[in-house]
Amino acid sequence: MAATPPPGAVRPGGRTARVREAVLEAAADTLAEKGFDGLDLGEIARIAGVGKTTLYRRWGTPGVLAADLLQDMAERSLPRSRNGDIDQDLRDNAHLVLKTLTDPRQGRLFKALIAASLCNEQAAQALRRFYAVRIDEWAGCVTDAIERGELPPGTDPRRVIAMVSAPLYYALLNTGEPLDEAAADRAAAAALAAARAGALT
Repeated sequence: MAATPPPGAVRPGGRTARVREAVLEAAADTLAEKGFDGLDLGEIARIAGVGKTTLYRRWGTPGVLAADLLQDMAERSLPRSRNGDIDQDLRDNAHLVLKTLTDPRQGRLFKALIAASLCNEQAAQALRRFYAVRIDEWAGCVTDAIERGELPPGTDPRRVIAMVSAPLYYALLNTGEPLDEAAADRAAAAALAAARAGALT
């Protein structure tokens, strides 16, 4: 028997799809403006123009709603590059992360969810699923590079991709260093150098 999908995970069309789009839009705006603590389902229902019963039945908790929002964002994000060159692929990945984190809305949204993840397990799970989807998507660049002989056999594709984005998130949350194209290029270059040296196996 197939497993029952979690609340909010169904992807139907028609009116139900429009309701989901309106709810996720309201949730994203609220997260960016008020943070995870401001993600009140009753208020989201009012902003989205949907019934509270519908919203509570489908999502149930702020954590489930945040998880569905991040899943939607992950699926809508650009697919991985296929340049035939690992250097360019990793730079493309770094610049996509940079664009997300410096976007006025999405940058605040991620800050809110990262802060919430420290004390809310549902928020933490939502973030982990988002990162897993995006890392798995871009790991194919590393797999292709290994097959082309650009990286050592045994290189861990997921670790390489995670290393590209890690310095950018660190700058966003901790150091306050500029998040610009130079920072993205440095992050990609550092990940590539570590992978070529066999440090990410």
